[in-house]
Amino acid sequence: MFHKTMKTIQEHVSGAAAWREVQAITQYHRIQASPGYRAAAEYCADVLRAASLDVQVHRFPANHQTQYWSALMFQEWDCRAATLHVIAPDKAQGRLADYRDCKIAVIQRSISTPPEGVEAVVVVLDSVNPADYEGLDLAGKVVLTSEDVSRIYELAVKQRGAVGIIFDGMRPSPPVRDRLTIPDARQYTSFWWGPEDKPCWGFVLSPRAGDRLRAILRGPEPVRVRAHVDARLYDGTIEVVDAFIPGQTDEEVLLVAHLCHPEPSANDNASGSAALLETARVLRRLYDDGILPPPRRGLRFLLVPEMTGTYAYLATHEDRIPRIVAALNLDMVGQDQDQCKSVLLVEQPPQAAPNFAGDLAAAIMEALATGAQTHSGLGGYALFRHALSPFSGGSDHYILGDPTVGVPCPMLIQWPDVFYHTSQDTPDKTDPAALARAATIAATYLDFLAHAGRPEAQWLGHEMLARFKGRLARLAQDQVTAVLEGSPGRVAVTRLLDYQADRLAVALATLGRLTPETDFVNDLVAEARRAKPRLDWVAAAEGAAAQAWVPAQTPAPSPERTEWDERATQMRPRRLYRGPIATHGWFQKLPLAEREALWRLQKDRPAAWLLPVVALYWADGQRTLAEIIDLVELETGQRDVELVVRYFEALARLELLA
Repeated sequence: MFHKTMKTIQEHVSGAAAWREVQAITQYHRIQASPGYRAAAEYCADVLRAASLDVQVHRFPANHQTQYWSALMFQEWDCRAATLHVIAPDKAQGRLADYRDCKIAVIQRSISTPPEGVEAVVVVLDSVNPADYEGLDLAGKVVLTSEDVSRIYELAVKQRGAVGIIFDGMRPSPPVRDRLTIPDARQYTSFWWGPEDKPCWGFVLSPRAGDRLRAILRGPEPVRVRAHVDARLYDGTIEVVDAFIPGQTDEEVLLVAHLCHPEPSANDNASGSAALLETARVLRRLYDDGILPPPRRGLRFLLVPEMTGTYAYLATHEDRIPRIVAALNLDMVGQDQDQCKSVLLVEQPPQAAPNFAGDLAAAIMEALATGAQTHSGLGGYALFRHALSPFSGGSDHYILGDPTVGVPCPMLIQWPDVFYHTSQDTPDKTDPAALARAATIAATYLDFLAHAGRPEAQWLGHEMLARFKGRLARLAQDQVTAVLEGSPGRVAVTRLLDYQADRLAVALATLGRLTPETDFVNDLVAEARRAKPRLDWVAAAEGAAAQAWVPAQTPAPSPERTEWDERATQMRPRRLYRGPIATHGWFQKLPLAEREALWRLQKDRPAAWLLPVVALYWADGQRTLAEIIDLVELETGQRDVELVVRYFEALARLELLA
């Protein structure tokens, strides 16, 4: 249904042109709400205008008074200069950081020092445990740490008077990066100030430079540094670039990429932004030249400050949301896979809002991946790594795909990435061929949906059913294997199969977005449910077969109900805002003891960020939280009742949930 169109698009996409756009965008220091981001947005707007698209640049307030849905805004920031020098002991004197050399050398949103700078003693603190700070005199000192900057700010600056932070950490990115994989890179690090905060300044060192400074600190003499920062926070604006190719109806298909992040940030996310620009250019040209028929639905292209811009745009254009039949998020799509150790992924929508979009994007990616032929010409295979992944959020699709927003939106991303969020995420780590692949997938996806009617919806429904059957068989066999190896899960396989069939039925119903003629959907749902009984033999593995083949294995006892299970049963959460709850800024309103309790709960907890988000998607005011936790386990395979209950209780205290 899309192969001929994909081949046409592929012939017109230019990976080299997209790569030049990556190079251009990386010249801007694109911190959300900053002059550098604004300049990058205007540059991209001009590129889209030159490609004959209708373009608007929306400007939204960046201040502490504005809120979009649950997202609290923040002030604009501008940094003009910043340096950090060691001034004592004499033999160690030298420059540690200079904003002119590397924009990531400063913790973003640092505030100014006095014009003459600040001289202070450096102390090492790598603990995030409040007990380790008892009795410490940190007033007027600078803290060197490899730990979470927001946590060090709370304990050392806000509570004990430290004047600044030097960060030399490197967040691990398993399995491709640990602290010393790229020892001379600086980690992108930022403050996020709320109105209750007392802003400070900070610098970033590479792990190697940090180790050198730590060696000096182990000597007999105190280490003193001089810091100078010329920066300011002020009420300003953030920009969203909005380009449009009109269709014949008022329906739309959306392509989104975030434009923000510090200079250079090539893969994250100059690559997604450049792929969006190339996608828009190619489709506009193919429609104008009559090579592809004009779109029935309009195509909208948004370049946003990540999350913030999506909240602001959707909250101020709620009338458009029902007309968006689907979207696609481009995030980190340009990696040179050999250098970055990455894999091209299609991340699926959340199972609380299943839809057709993930399977469509997967089908297009897999069709593109068969471009290389065997020596006989029979069959094809991929020359790049690719895979499908379940929903994990963390980018703009997690807002669009929220059930209260309801826009089907998978994400195209390459992950992991050795150079993610570091000063070494430079254009040489990107690949024109990868950019061309991303633009081809995006353009094919958009064009298919721009024209889709009953025939396309019916084909897509059968594609979804075929993929479902494959997933069902794999799930069943994996469960049998786990049982026979003595590690059965908590959830019965028959329940998992029923759950998957229910989710497919909901997903198939979303084909009604593409055509009002959905009589074929009931037949597909019936076929999906007929697929399950053929796999009923799997259930035997949880009973007699397991005992016969693994007689020494004792079934794990059912966990006892706890106070958290009881509290979950009593809660029936109702959402008060559209979109995911943007907790940044809100949790700072809780009393210190409650913030500490939440922090301790989430620290080193598996999926501490994801489980509450997924749980929130299932909250509809009808289900109890206990029922929601069961659904989260079916979706993710993980269960943490205390984490979810305490998270929801905190949201209720903040009046973000009823």
